[in-house]
Parts: sequence; structure tokens; C-alpha cells
Amino acid sequence: MPSIMKIAGVITGLAAVACALPAQPKLTSRQNHIYSIAKRQNAAAAALGLADVDILQFALTLEWLEASFYQQGFAQFGDDQFKALGLNDVQLADLKGIGSSEQSHVGLLQSAIAQAGVQPVQPCQYNFGFTDAAGMVATASILESVGISAYLGAAPLVSDTAILSTAASILTIEARHQSFIRIASGVAASPSPFDTPLGPKAVFSLAAPFITSCPGGSNLILTAFPALTMTSPAPVAGVSALAQGTMLNFQSDAASGATFCGFTNSAAPGGTAFSAFSAASGCALPPNLAGTVYVTLTSAAPASGVLTDDITLAGPMVMNLS
Repeated sequence: MPSIMKIAGVITGLAAVACALPAQPKLTSRQNHIYSIAKRQNAAAAALGLADVDILQFALTLEWLEASFYQQGFAQFGDDQFKALGLNDVQLADLKGIGSSEQSHVGLLQSAIAQAGVQPVQPCQYNFGFTDAAGMVATASILESVGISAYLGAAPLVSDTAILSTAASILTIEARHQSFIRIASGVAASPSPFDTPLGPKAVFSLAAPFITSCPGGSNLILTAFPALTMTSPAPVAGVSALAQGTMLNFQSDAASGATFCGFTNSAAPGGTAFSAFSAASGCALPPNLAGTVYVTLTSAAPASGVLTDDITLAGPMVMNLS
């Protein structure tokens, strides 16, 4: 992506020269293609009302949530409770190190936002629903997955290559966090060859249930989609072994207008596999999905497999399939 944006800048200059000197050769088809990609990226961010600094604020909101999650969890549960899960001393130290990393991410993003002349958002009040150490670790796996998807989804919206580089340096660490937690939980570290990007509104919808209130000036311009929960089969913690074709049913205040379930996963062509939905029978789990899957209720099922905010009615919710 940085190379695309740099090339786009060069192309912009070439285009200006071409206008001033009509006799000069036109851009090649490849150059025009790269330039069109850059324009679409900026247009996508503009459609959401997001400038680069807004994307940084969004990332900081997530990092505050993650840092607070680990801080509160380790304060509530003693080392003995984590060791009872089978973690040895080295693994426990690694788990606590994740919390320290998240706090470092907060500091880095605060600095980047302040350098842009903007007041960084402050931490909110959270309710993580902690009941035991096992539940904390299971939730940590979900949060790290969402963090990866958030940074991947935001990357095409960023114009400034320096900001993109900063975000990428955090993304790689979030991926290491998730792999460690999956290994410590006894499941496959890398269940899929690709990770799954999510748009800002979908990510905020996953984070919003943990947020009870935010200080003045620290509320994002994004609003969450209506919540979505799975009613059958009965939800289970951790990883679910569900066969393709399994009928799943969901509950949401927005379910009445839904005609499809969207299963967003890196293995799905176009990004999302759609399955017909009815309130009575639910929808069938599509084949070939692995790892983290984000489920939504939608009003349409584009043949392209591309899920957009305008057809999303509720969700997403997280399913871990392997």
C-alpha cells in the first residue's frame, strides 16, 4: 500500500504536466489503474467521513479498550487461576506481556495524533463481564482477532504512508498476540492462510458492547449496527466444530428485515459467503470457512461477495470455527 500511494503522488504530478503540455505522452494503462485505486481509497474514507487522524482516533479507541481489558483482568484474577488453565510460567509472562504491548500501542497512537495537532481520545468506562480467567482468555482471543481485522480493514482508507507504516507495525504485533493466545488455548495457531479485514463500523459494533460511557470529546462519529446473537445451536465458548450445512439461528432487533446471513471470512470469495435466512429456520453454515468468522444479517446477497454497510442490518458477531 505505501508504494501505491507514493506512485499515486508521482502520477498526480505527471497528470499536471500532461495538462500543461498536451504533446507529452499519456499515462500508461497500468499507471491509470494504480491512480484509480488511490482515488477509490480516498473516496472510501470520505464516504465514511473519516480523515487519517480520525482513523488514528478509531485505532486508539480500540487500543484503550484492549489495554483496559488486560489491566482489569490481571487485577481481578491471580496467577494461580491462569496456571490452573495449564499455562506455565513463561506462557503467563507472555500473556501479561500482551497487556504491556497494548499500553505501548496507546502511547504510540497518542503521540501520532498529538503531532497532528488533535487531542487524542481518552479511555472510556468498560464492562467486560469478567467471571473467571478462562473467560478472560477466551475473550482475549476474540479481541485480538477483531484488532487484526480492524487494522486490515482500515489500511485501504489511509492516505499518509507514515500513518500506514505506524498501523502496520501494530498489526504485526496484534497477529503475534492472537497466535500465542490460540496456542495457549490448545487450538490451531493459524487456521487460515489469510486474515479477514473488517470496515470501521463493523469493528466498532463489536467493541461497543464493552463500552458503557466515554468522556466528552472522546465519542467516535461511528454508530454501531444492532446487536446479533446466536440462539441455536447453543453458543459455546472458544472454538466451535460445526459442519457445513448446519442450520444456525440468530436473534436481533433488526432481524425482521433480514433475508440473508453474511459469513465474512478470508476463505469466502469476495470476502463474504451469503446464505438465505428466515426467522423460523435461520440459515445454513456455508462450506470451506475456517478460523474467525464474522456473521451479519443482511438485506441482500451480492454475487461479488462484497459486504457493504448499506446492506448490513445487524452484527457482526464472532464465530471461531477452527
